[in-house]
Amino acid sequence: MNHNRNHPLTLVVLPEKLAVCRLDADSQIPDWAIKSAFFSITKTLDELSIVLIDNDVPAEIKAEKYWRSLKVQGPLDFALTGVLVSLIAPLAEARISIFALSTFDTDYILVKEERLEESIKILSQFCTVIC
Repeated sequence: MNHNRNHPLTLVVLPEKLAVCRLDADSQIPDWAIKSAFFSITKTLDELSIVLIDNDVPAEIKAEKYWRSLKVQGPLDFALTGVLVSLIAPLAEARISIFALSTFDTDYILVKEERLEESIKILSQFCTVIC
């Protein structure tokens, strides 16, 4: 599969270790989440998911820790297509699990810390990666 794109991407590796937390769907957004320097909250009918700096997660909360983030340098135009797939596909081919976040301006790809260097090596083949 060719992952080259007409719009070359630049990724920035963020220094923070992140956690992905799961709370019950009827949970309120906790204060500890919004005090984190980095957080993203998604509420559905099934769950409340919170991504934040892993040191900010209370011990009793169900969480997957030790994620690292590669931020797509933006802002990205909403007309762009295939941004996430261009990043996720080569990682999937290498059997690297990801967790994706999108904001108004850009996308974030989270990979487990132990797979970060391998992810950087793969993505550097067609993106600029700034560590």
